[in-house]
Amino acid sequence: MTNSAPPPLPLLKPRRLTPGQTIGLAAPASPPRDPDGVRLAGELIETLGFRVKPAAHVFDRAGYFAGADAARAADLNQLFADPDVDAIFCVRGGYGASRLLPALDYDLVRANPKVLLGYSDITALLLGLYQRTGLVTFHGPIAGQDLSPYTLAELQQVLYTPRAPLPLAAPPPFAGGPGRVERVNRVRALVPGRARGRLLGGNLSLVAHLAGTPYLPDLAGAILFLEDVSEAIYSIDRMLTQLWLAGILEQVAGLVFGKFTEPPASTWPQDRGLEEVLAERAQALGIPAVMGLLIGHVPDQATLPVGCLAELDAEAGTLTLLEEAVL
Repeated sequence: MTNSAPPPLPLLKPRRLTPGQTIGLAAPASPPRDPDGVRLAGELIETLGFRVKPAAHVFDRAGYFAGADAARAADLNQLFADPDVDAIFCVRGGYGASRLLPALDYDLVRANPKVLLGYSDITALLLGLYQRTGLVTFHGPIAGQDLSPYTLAELQQVLYTPRAPLPLAAPPPFAGGPGRVERVNRVRALVPGRARGRLLGGNLSLVAHLAGTPYLPDLAGAILFLEDVSEAIYSIDRMLTQLWLAGILEQVAGLVFGKFTEPPASTWPQDRGLEEVLAERAQALGIPAVMGLLIGHVPDQATLPVGCLAELDAEAGTLTLLEEAVL
């Protein structure tokens, strides 16, 4: 083992989403940038046919946190305990979710499995809850964002009407032709081959942040998916190197790199390209790896079940879910 995480627990799947259910609205990290963001998030959830129950402290503010740590942790514990709440959607990422991990009631969560949906900083909760309870969690859109047709369809196929096998995060069809080539959603094989394993990962910054803690799952044999936003190439290199130096990357069965968007302007005289950095690490490991699937801070965004069995076919550029993620 390369971290202090205990062995994985049996997989615990939550109930599927059905319109008419009640969605608990939580802000475990930063507050919405828009002062009216919580209300708008609730309205958006209602357009999907759900009722909304805001957590007690979801409107709190404390600097760059959506309230005090104790209040945000209490909100999550209460939403899991509340028999009237069927699932939990997060309003925003930002920063602060990892600060809650020691204060969550994992026995309570294990006794009340529910869908938890979010991404970015919410990665800390997705991985921590899976590690400590076995609960399948969901790396997908936050409640405060508008859902593109692609994003909604990906969410529904995983959480509403589950089936397996199921393709995940594939780019939408592109109408090519004379003078037209796909430029935005190109999937490239970095190392060919196939791999099967538990689908684990999320935001690269948060995966690296959890390294060495009891909240990062054992990644041995996993399909590790990673994405990030506003990170310089050297920073992505540094975080991947951290995971490599910790002996974590060498344990995974396959690598799925999603989108790395909005990089800041480089201040380095001779920068490296993103593909070069990702390929260098994947090729040194010699495991199947792709880049470019629709995972991350992008308008068209996939929903990935953390903890479920999946297969990566790098040469074909496909990621396939091999089991239903909800009951």
